[in-house]
Amino acid sequence: MPVPGTTLTSFRPLMQGTNGMVVASHPAAAMAGLDVLRKGGNAIDAGVAVGLALNVVHVDDCSFLGVAPTIMYLADRKEVVEIDGLGVWPQAASVDYFNKNHGGKLTPGIMNSLTPAAADSWITALSRFGTMTFGAVASTAIDLAGNGFPMFRYLAGRFVTAYDAYNAHPSTAEIYLPNGRPPKQGEMFYQKDLGFTLAKLAEIENSNKGRGREAALQAARDEVYTGELARKIVAFNQEMGGLLTEEDLARYHVQVGTPVTVNYRGYDVYSTGPWGQGPTFPQALKILEGFDLASMGHNSPAYIHTVSQALNLAFADREQYVADPDFVDVPINELLSGEYLAHRRGLIDPDLAWPGMPPAGDPRNRKATLNGGPQSPKDAAVPVATAGATGGGTSYFAVIDRDGNIFSSTPSEGTKNGGPIIPGTGLAFSMRGSQSKLDEAAPASVAGGKRPRLTPAPALVLRDGEPVIALGAHGGDHIPQGTLQLLLNMLEFGRDPQEAVEEPRFYSYNFPGSGWPSKYEPGMLRLEGRISEETAELLRGKGHTIEMYPDWWEGSSLYCAITRNPETKVLQGGADPRCEAYAVGY
Repeated sequence: MPVPGTTLTSFRPLMQGTNGMVVASHPAAAMAGLDVLRKGGNAIDAGVAVGLALNVVHVDDCSFLGVAPTIMYLADRKEVVEIDGLGVWPQAASVDYFNKNHGGKLTPGIMNSLTPAAADSWITALSRFGTMTFGAVASTAIDLAGNGFPMFRYLAGRFVTAYDAYNAHPSTAEIYLPNGRPPKQGEMFYQKDLGFTLAKLAEIENSNKGRGREAALQAARDEVYTGELARKIVAFNQEMGGLLTEEDLARYHVQVGTPVTVNYRGYDVYSTGPWGQGPTFPQALKILEGFDLASMGHNSPAYIHTVSQALNLAFADREQYVADPDFVDVPINELLSGEYLAHRRGLIDPDLAWPGMPPAGDPRNRKATLNGGPQSPKDAAVPVATAGATGGGTSYFAVIDRDGNIFSSTPSEGTKNGGPIIPGTGLAFSMRGSQSKLDEAAPASVAGGKRPRLTPAPALVLRDGEPVIALGAHGGDHIPQGTLQLLLNMLEFGRDPQEAVEEPRFYSYNFPGSGWPSKYEPGMLRLEGRISEETAELLRGKGHTIEMYPDWWEGSSLYCAITRNPETKVLQGGADPRCEAYAVGY
């Protein structure tokens, strides 16, 4: 979108390079990855360095014990793999437990604790697909934690908002509220206990290096899941009333597997599996393949209407089918099949929006709707809105190296909700259990050992077998909507990555939200302020309820992307100016 009063097409310059590119939610984290690339590490080494640095500088949005879903392209294998990076409910958790002991509610806080996952995600990626040591890739994170970094605006605001929650726990207040108040922008912020914890893992790795690289990394991992640190994690969780046990941690391992994929106009688009909402974005994308989006015009009423309706159809299927496939029979191949999605596409009326979430489809029988649901928004009843929680936060980063390896990751679950710090460690629990349901019939219901249906879902794209794009977003249920718009900005409208992340965006709320309790705003569609009032009025005429966000809404899903030209090997990075995200490369 042109910058008013200039010939520029983006506020920030496009970052370019040929040897490596990093985009991340904070400049210090991006520089950590770039430093590893310059030292000869590959994209996986650099990615783990970025993730660990974000666990320090964006501790509000992602922590070392949080979640870290990751998707990678491995150039030497010509293979795309995922690491779920998602913890599981303690074995003692169940719908019945919460009904009997917590009044049928997922009580905010410690009761939503999952097993730690990000630590295993980073170390597993490094061990299986990287080349460097944990100590080497963690060095920047250790320095940022122990020696501090200047507090930045976004984090300072988060700390102010969470003041009461932080102040309720002495172990949190002593770190996040030094001198009794949140640090201000420009003041140094220290997390010495966190630095000590990460340094201790590096020391354990180093003391086991004689056993070989993988064994040394395993020893560091074991400290988190079966060692002294594991015992501290469990003891404090139980002291706070949580359900985690030492057995829960000892039996936990991340899962490495194959992501979901669809082909869109010759591009192979990959996202994470149905244990989270990863399939939502590619499903909506495949529905849209049947429309001439470019001819509609970027962010025109017809375009916004069509994209939002495709997303609503995908969210309806998410609610009906998507959950941990270790517990639920998810018809993932059918959900993403071209034949089935052609039937779903037919439910989009160009002149009328669905008044509430559309009916789910019947992918197993290749039918547009399940059990005779309405075939048109004209026949649909208007549902009742429900109050509830709105998700947000999270972080995102991606790395592409000179060989075309890709590391695309959406780490999340920090301290923004006030989770207590485990004394002496600097670490916070993962409380992503909040993205579960207390309905036995719901696919995403609570169960011991089960993964909640996670919202973070990174993505990447290949064309003719060559890696061409790494992309992602953060912001709860905004994530598939943002990832979709970001990709379409590039593929359909020719935007470079920086232009693509700066374009105004829109979000539907016409489905039950992922957080507990689920917020549902039937018919609601919100637009960033740079989308014209004329467009908003025409969308109202199609039945949408329209509200406007600011021109550059900081609560939006925040985007980052890297593109790669397979012929010239030129890498281009774009990072969202709505937050502290930055692209760096060389």
